[in-house]
Amino acid sequence: MDFLIVLAALAFLMFVAYRGYSVILFAPIAAMGAVLFIDPNMVAPMFTGLFMDKMVGFVKNFFPVFLLGAVFGKVIELSGFSKSIVASVIKMIGSERAMLSIVIVCGILTYGGVSLFVVVFAVYPFAAEMFRQGGIPKRLIPGTIALGAFTFTMDSLPGTPQIQNIIPTSFFKTDIYAAPWLGVIGAVFIFIVGMLYLESARRRAAKAGEGYGEGHINEPESVASEKLVHPAIAILPLIMVGVMNKVFTSAIPALYGEKVSFIPAVIGKAAPVVQQTKAVAAIWAVEGALLIGIATVFIFGWRMVVSKFGEGSKSAIGGALLATMNTASEYGFGAVIAALPGFLVVANALSAIPNPLINEAITVTSLAGITGSASGGMGIALAAMADTFIANANAAGIPLEVFHRVASMASGGMDTLPHNGAVITLLAVTGLTHRQSYKDIFAITCIKTMAVFVVIGVFYATGLV
Repeated sequence: MDFLIVLAALAFLMFVAYRGYSVILFAPIAAMGAVLFIDPNMVAPMFTGLFMDKMVGFVKNFFPVFLLGAVFGKVIELSGFSKSIVASVIKMIGSERAMLSIVIVCGILTYGGVSLFVVVFAVYPFAAEMFRQGGIPKRLIPGTIALGAFTFTMDSLPGTPQIQNIIPTSFFKTDIYAAPWLGVIGAVFIFIVGMLYLESARRRAAKAGEGYGEGHINEPESVASEKLVHPAIAILPLIMVGVMNKVFTSAIPALYGEKVSFIPAVIGKAAPVVQQTKAVAAIWAVEGALLIGIATVFIFGWRMVVSKFGEGSKSAIGGALLATMNTASEYGFGAVIAALPGFLVVANALSAIPNPLINEAITVTSLAGITGSASGGMGIALAAMADTFIANANAAGIPLEVFHRVASMASGGMDTLPHNGAVITLLAVTGLTHRQSYKDIFAITCIKTMAVFVVIGVFYATGLV
């Protein structure tokens, strides 16, 4: 019975997320509803002592990353730098290779620290124009953008500053460059297989005589005549984020050592505040890099940004708050569910999977699929089972860097089911429906999920990390 209650809570949260309701409201309702059916007396203590404690802890650690990432993406957009990068990449690769151009430009923006949602808005006008000129069906645009923005540069390539690559650092005490060779191998696999799929879909459409199509909605205006910033200036902030991220990743542990402590300047005796450097070094590095990236945009794009920054920053902050609270609510939900007796059935079932990396991959990608959120699903999984994963890693002699990379990649596997927020946004921006375009997004989702197990296989076959 306890297991059925846990299952019902998960199903309820998935249902309300799919229906478009806020998980900020319904994650605590689902969690406390499960507690109510098991032990009504524990509803208030578990809400305050566990749900809110874990939720606030997540916000404390990761809100600055969400906020700075949103502001960086917004100033890149306001300055016109994102459009300049898109246009220059397309010019270099050639408009006749529309799909390849869009995938690469999405990858550059995402790996440079631009939010996935900003990438969709920045790239879509160019994609629509190129697909129209090339006679490629518009229905293939979402799958193309998804391959470039939601896959290999989101959580596979080492050093990506996206949140899906940052969350594991606080659990495994790693940095965002964890298991670089495995990350690169996974990224190459996703890119090659994904492009083969998209090109196959394009050829089938051409053979059937299907063109761009008519009667579409949300068709963008032409961008060909717009005056754009020089691409060398436009890409500089992205380069600065990448370079400074690496610099800070090396410098912070050297500067602070294993831990840093200070005594607050208050009246009376105060206990020192102790910060374990290894637990937060990766977060500090990304925050510092994003701050420098934002400053670089202001230095080179002051006139274009300053007049719009007031309103633009409001929308960026609102988006960051929403994204943080969504993920934090799911994180608190996972902590409560993991504390219930029924979760032992789930934990025991997963422990029956003998391979620790496959165990982790299935756990993370399943919860990401249920919640429709890569960061949320990974947050639930790691909040509930990080100690188990670490114990398994130590017992099997597997570096925690490998567990980091597998968790990160697995979170971006089945998360893009139909109720995923990024998928819904992508379809809304392009003016397409799930019926028209979701099958291609799902194909990319399957390829991405398959890549996790390819990486695991490579590790066991070669020992590469």
